[in-house]
Amino acid sequence: MGGCFSKPKPVELKIEVVLPEKERGKEELSASGKGSPRAYQGNGTARHFHAEERLPAPHPYPGPQDCVEAAVCHVKDLENGQMREVELGWGKVLLVKDNGEFHALGHKCPHYGAPLVKGVLSRGRVRCPWHGACFNIGTGDLEDFPGLDSLHKFQVKIEKEKVYVRASKQALQLQRRTKVMAKCISPSAGHSSSTNVLIVGAGAAGLVCAETLRQEGFSDRIVLCTLDRHLPYDRPKLSKSLDAQPEQLALRPKEFFRAYGIEVLTEAQVVTVDVRNKKVVFKDGFKLEYSKLLLAPGSSPKTLSCKGKEVENVFTIRTPEDANRVVRLARGRNAVVVGAGFLGMEVAAYLTEKAHSVSVVELEETPFRRFLGERVGRALMKMFENNRVKFYMQTEVSELRAQEGKLKEVVLKSSKVVRADVCVVGIGAVPATGFLRQSSINLDSRGFIPVNKMMQTNVPGVFAAGDAVTFPLAWRNNRKVNIPHWQMAHAQGRVAAQNMLAQEAEISTVPYLWTAMFGKSLRYAGYGEGFDDVIIQGDLEDLKFVAFYTKGDEVIAVASMNYDPIVSKVAEVLASGRAIRKREVELFVLHSKTGDMSWLTGKGS
Repeated sequence: MGGCFSKPKPVELKIEVVLPEKERGKEELSASGKGSPRAYQGNGTARHFHAEERLPAPHPYPGPQDCVEAAVCHVKDLENGQMREVELGWGKVLLVKDNGEFHALGHKCPHYGAPLVKGVLSRGRVRCPWHGACFNIGTGDLEDFPGLDSLHKFQVKIEKEKVYVRASKQALQLQRRTKVMAKCISPSAGHSSSTNVLIVGAGAAGLVCAETLRQEGFSDRIVLCTLDRHLPYDRPKLSKSLDAQPEQLALRPKEFFRAYGIEVLTEAQVVTVDVRNKKVVFKDGFKLEYSKLLLAPGSSPKTLSCKGKEVENVFTIRTPEDANRVVRLARGRNAVVVGAGFLGMEVAAYLTEKAHSVSVVELEETPFRRFLGERVGRALMKMFENNRVKFYMQTEVSELRAQEGKLKEVVLKSSKVVRADVCVVGIGAVPATGFLRQSSINLDSRGFIPVNKMMQTNVPGVFAAGDAVTFPLAWRNNRKVNIPHWQMAHAQGRVAAQNMLAQEAEISTVPYLWTAMFGKSLRYAGYGEGFDDVIIQGDLEDLKFVAFYTKGDEVIAVASMNYDPIVSKVAEVLASGRAIRKREVELFVLHSKTGDMSWLTGKGS
């Protein structure tokens, strides 16, 4: 990419608002419309707007024509700790009563549109029931991730024992608020060969770092570079919704980057980092000096090393183009997925309605075994088998056979031969840190970048975040871990930005992840590596359960299906610093015919 600063090709920004299928809470499929920051519905029509004209935050005294005010309930209708959705004619509002005070906020999580009324209220914030994002009830600000935007906060007044809410109509319809950000005032931006902040990698960690710097008032030059052809996008959606187009996946429209002076270099590969001279060199020879550097290169998928690995139509899912080609080739044909981890199983689930046949090949005896344990893994496997997916377990691929250069058969070590027109490989990933080997930035034996709680590497002024780092996990006794989750990358990007500005922030987020298969969502919070027991409440066959993962006397992780908001409750308890004991869970399971979860939040017995 000569000169490296050529503008990325313009992305067509037409977004259609698609109503979710039968509104059955299938939050992960909202690749368009619901999860898009560029379109919202008002009176059934979509309005498209650019960052420069991004709807203003409601003025403290908006004109009467833009405002709506109504009595929404009686003071006694809500008890402390209660939340309720109330209607204001132009949209709904989340009304919260906490410590005798009423607060009114946007009612949907800006990440994927979850109803926050079903979430968890604790310690002055509400936690999303689907993916664990947290919002301050006093300000509406996003305090924990995933997602990029905050909630609107509306005025509340009490008159004659009635609760009135006053809100701007625009804010009611938009349901999200982008925090106020500084603009870049650096005169040399776009031309010079030096930048104040350089961010390598434009996934969640890189983007959140850039946005946090601007939110904190930083107005110097920021350059974000990525190997991708696209501006930052929602990569976890690729394997859940393989048909999604790049513009549907975009986390921010290109006008946003222009408005806030965040320069993005696409298809830009860093080959060396010279920390002594604070300079990076790109593949095309372009050199860029920096004062502060964030390394967020993510990971590279592992590939098969068997005979025939160069055959056509064998993919790792890394880009929207990969995902789209897989769907095209699988339609009405035979698909084989190698690896029964999250990526492989999401792809297999998505392809069942498109492909003639879907087969999964896996070394373990059950899918997700190391992560979710034998029993949960088996229950999920059964769900897949009921959807016509065939499993070949405890074996691996020995050969890929082609006909006229294109994949025809996958040969297994068990000597089975499986027909295949397309193959997706999901056998894990390695940190994409090869370009750092010649630098003096420390890498561990597996290629991860070790950082401290402030996301600092061993080199002053150089930070790292996202899938390529190991960091101390506060609530597991600062054990050094690698957690390649979307939500974790957001949190680390924010902490890195805060420390670039010398704010001395520390990473303390409780890991939270989710997967979606056949319209069902599995949620997970904690860090379960090394669990020695699993306590299950509910019905595995019915896929309505919660599984507590314990080590010794302590709960270290929880997973659930159709049991909201228990995973968010557990995440909130762990985030507050309280340990959950195994015996508490055993008592809960024993007496849980009532489904009472008050023991978790410290209320009740």
